Amino acid sequence: MTGTTLADIYRDYIACLNKQDWRQLGRFVGDDAIHNGRRLGLSGYRQMLEKDFDDIPDLYFNVRMLIADPPYIASRIDFDCAPKANFLGLPLNGKRVSFSENVIYEFRDGKIVQVWSVVDKAAIEAQL
Repeated sequence: MTGTTLADIYRDYIACLNKQDWRQLGRFVGDDAIHNGRRLGLSGYRQMLEKDFDDIPDLYFNVRMLIADPPYIASRIDFDCAPKANFLGLPLNGKRVSFSENVIYEFRDGKIVQVWSVVDKAAIEAQL
């Protein structure tokens, strides 16, 4: 798989998240997906995302940087949103914040099998 092909798959995955088109998530996420060392599988991965959108109704994934080096994608995603209550242990309660996530994905057969994600919590704390 070329870097361009993998980047296209990733952009389609992000579009799927932003539409909250959960029926299509299996096109992009493997059945045994791992997120930050936790084996979630496709169903657990979907539950994690659904909870994120429930906790943050205006959640939108804005890819600012994307590097494809198959089988990996590295991405910096920007967010500008207002979590309803606590987020990352911080009492936001509807306060609008901007922050980024640095994330690396491993793909196998065109699907995400592993994710390493770090959210810039310090950026959020600086806005409180």
